[in-house]
Amino acid sequence: MKRYEGLFILNTSGKEEGIKETIDAISAEITNAGGKVETVQKMDKRAFSRIADKKFTTGFYVNIIFESAPAAIATLHTRFALNADVFRALFTSAPVAVPAK
Repeated sequence: MKRYEGLFILNTSGKEEGIKETIDAISAEITNAGGKVETVQKMDKRAFSRIADKKFTTGFYVNIIFESAPAAIATLHTRFALNADVFRALFTSAPVAVPAK
């Protein structure tokens, strides 16, 4: 198992109240792929500095740190690309957590 950090930009156009359900669905998808969610950080709704599509000018940012097998990342990326509620998903390797002394 390797530690990853996932940055998700959620599609919030027209629906602000469904954020918690979308985050729960993302966490469940990671768990179903054999991963283990450590932390979920809701960052806030932000305007895009560069607009790729005029329909999407803002997004709700969520940062999730999780452990998963490296082979599952490609599957997760494909699953989130097909999800209409997830505008973008970016996965990077997260540093190993150092326990507090």
